[in-house]
Amino acid sequence: MSVLVVGSMAFDSIETPHGRVDRVLGGSAAYFALAASVFAPVRIVGVVGEDFPDEHLTALSRSGVDLEGLQRNAGKTFFWHGRYHEDLNVRDTLEVQLNVLLDFVPRLPAGYEDTEYVFLGNMHPAAQLEVLSQLEQPRLVACDTMDHWIHETPGELRKVLERVETVVINDSEARMLSGHDNVVRAARVILKMGPRTVLIKRGEYGVFQFSDSSSFVVPAYPLEEVLDPTGAGDSFAGAFMGCLAADGVAGDDGLRRAIVHGNVTASFTVEDFGPRRLMALDRGEVDERYRRFVELTRFHG
Repeated sequence: MSVLVVGSMAFDSIETPHGRVDRVLGGSAAYFALAASVFAPVRIVGVVGEDFPDEHLTALSRSGVDLEGLQRNAGKTFFWHGRYHEDLNVRDTLEVQLNVLLDFVPRLPAGYEDTEYVFLGNMHPAAQLEVLSQLEQPRLVACDTMDHWIHETPGELRKVLERVETVVINDSEARMLSGHDNVVRAARVILKMGPRTVLIKRGEYGVFQFSDSSSFVVPAYPLEEVLDPTGAGDSFAGAFMGCLAADGVAGDDGLRRAIVHGNVTASFTVEDFGPRRLMALDRGEVDERYRRFVELTRFHG
């Protein structure tokens, strides 16, 4: 079962206390697709500029990512430059160049409309709604958003939330969207906006899952060293959706397995700069770390 992701493709320049890389492959759709492809075939809808190198396309294709929906437009590719503090939960955005992403209108190629598992990456809610209008009967649609859209386009964002099953956001975004500082109360408010499931990412503190009938808390996988947290949240979402598509299992058990697989996959992302670790990742490595995570968290009451 394929997964469709609509989101950004980018060049990233990243600075952390452990080093720096310049103009590496980035963007929410790239991280999502590489993580999801460990579990299931992936389709990307996005846009790059004339400067986007073929080597990045080859790397994605080699991972089993279908690039038919990737537009190459005149101009330069979206660019982001960020610097992380000693506390890697804190970062400064030093430069953003939207370039071809500024006028991007997502169009699904023929054959993409029937995709059952769909993720709407962080982009203007109007673009997310445009994607929803092109889908036939998706089984599960999840979305991401950010503080900018929460503040600047609240009405359109609410329309998106009314039409998705799952929203994946971080804890600060959950507080902004709900108006509550407590994440449990925030989740309850967001559920009333339409989604059946709210996943709140909390960086090194793990993930909270909330629905009307259940809740689930997952700690982050313990690592001795984190080099670069860029793309960890997108990798989590990709593995989460890929696992759901591969298993095809509904209910709390399937959802919880997918959350843990997302959490574990994201732990690989942060072990190297950019998406390099994801490009070399295979299912066997994920399964082994998944088993270790289960043992670490096993508890008999």
